Amino acid sequence: MQQRYFTLLFPAILFASLIAFVACTTVPDSGRRQLNLLSPSEEAALGISEFGKMKKTLKISTHPGYNAQVKKVGHRLAKVMPVPNAKWEFVVFEDPTPNAFALPGGKVGVHTGLFQITENEAGLAAVMGHEVAHVVARHSGERLSRTAASAGAVAVGAYILNKTADVDPRVAGGALAAGAGLNRLAHSRAQELEADQLGALYMARAGYNPEEAVKLWERFAAYRNKAGQSQGVAFLRTHPLDSTRIASLQEYMPTAKAEYRP
Repeated sequence: MQQRYFTLLFPAILFASLIAFVACTTVPDSGRRQLNLLSPSEEAALGISEFGKMKKTLKISTHPGYNAQVKKVGHRLAKVMPVPNAKWEFVVFEDPTPNAFALPGGKVGVHTGLFQITENEAGLAAVMGHEVAHVVARHSGERLSRTAASAGAVAVGAYILNKTADVDPRVAGGALAAGAGLNRLAHSRAQELEADQLGALYMARAGYNPEEAVKLWERFAAYRNKAGQSQGVAFLRTHPLDSTRIASLQEYMPTAKAEYRP
């Protein structure tokens, strides 16, 4: 039975493999091959448009200290970012949650609540380095591309299974969709670990001690524990467990430190 299902699903597998083959790009400084159906200019246009909307709807902070620090760190990081034609912009938003984000095109947002975790300029560089690494690695376009490819493969697979008399199409379609969903979760976690490592590399190139990245994620872990935030089941998370990302960073640290120039 398993052999029969594999034979039936082979066209779906071939479909996904063909897309991956013709739309592969390489992540800078990582060397990982990735699926990306969008061009860099298309991806950047989406990010720039979305950031413009956010600046109109979210409250922008006027805190002089926060803005000065974000612009200083952002300027240093922008010098070492392998993102051609990026229009870098760094904005502090009034939001108590300790978070930051980056969008294609070089648009970076930092929440005021993040400064309770960063504690110093190097800590901020660790977070911002992580976020701009997502831009460098074109993770947004990759996620959109994988979602589109998975949807296509699931549709093809479900159609084929639907033609098999002894397979309930609802069960088959649900199983295929669930499998694709778990695959996307796992891939999201892999992207986060990649951004952690590349972020440490870029902060080192910008003149910040990359060991501060490990300390930063340790503070994040302590913050979550104090707040009673459950990390949930690892394979159902979009982000790695704190312990996993800390261990990954520690393993990568010799590579990042090799490029650290104070």
